[in-house]
Amino acid sequence: MSNSIQLLIISDGKPGHENQSLGLAEAIARSRAAEIQLLRLDTTKNFLSRTSAALQQSKNYPKPDFVISTGHATHVPLLWLARYYRACSIVLMKPSLPLAWFGWCIAPEHDFPDLPGGKNLILSKGALNRVRVSRREKSGKLFLIGGPSKTHGYDEDGLIGRISTIAKDGEWQVADSRRTPGTFITKLHEKLPGLAIFPHQQTEPGWLAEKLSEVEEVWVTEDSVSMIYEALTSGARVGVLPMPRLKGDSRVIRGLEKLQAEGYFINGFSGEDFDAPACDRPVLAEADRCAAEILRARDRATRLHEQ
Repeated sequence: MSNSIQLLIISDGKPGHENQSLGLAEAIARSRAAEIQLLRLDTTKNFLSRTSAALQQSKNYPKPDFVISTGHATHVPLLWLARYYRACSIVLMKPSLPLAWFGWCIAPEHDFPDLPGGKNLILSKGALNRVRVSRREKSGKLFLIGGPSKTHGYDEDGLIGRISTIAKDGEWQVADSRRTPGTFITKLHEKLPGLAIFPHQQTEPGWLAEKLSEVEEVWVTEDSVSMIYEALTSGARVGVLPMPRLKGDSRVIRGLEKLQAEGYFINGFSGEDFDAPACDRPVLAEADRCAAEILRARDRATRLHEQ
């Protein structure tokens, strides 16, 4: 029998959710011998049918020690499989079911503004991700572009104007996302034909994480919260490009403002000096920090059981 920790991820198929779960699982695997299995739910089925199907599919994998998931559609299958295998359940978000039902809940601190964490709750700075801090020599500069969201509108002319102001020297690259309006790349190329542009349709899975490990400076539009946290995890200098706010008091924006106040990034055209080296700014490594806390708790429980 393998002595590796067995990790089973329950995925709803959404890349952002899967990215969070894999981020934690891979962090655990960097610290201990571990095997990661990925089980994707059929979310077209009702919760009973998809839970039953998940249970049957899980029997093809080793018995898990931890079952990990992100996304509301995964909650019932997560709890059911954890109970069936007597495994520890880990949900990576503020759950729609009672917190006490889960072994662990890892959620952004802006989701629980009135709680300090503790017991089975670990508060993180933003969502976890798969990016790792790179210690190798970095070069190059990158813009990451999002698009309209629940919290932000879109000002294409203003955005391109900000990019024009910043991209005055060096080899700048631009990557868009699925939410970026189709007119952006055309207008940007007309305004700044020298920029290297990477449309999301032409990049492979894992491209962004690899690119972030290479560049020394990253600017991200404020609506792209997940990409902001990925950039902050890479060790690059990070700037945030303002976009029109639809909900100025949203928990997501409050979370970003707190990070800015703590010195993690600067806001575009805030007047702050952006020439300081990357090591002068804090770097996020939240997946590794959360993994370490979970493993410490597991070790304590094992020692108590053996006494």
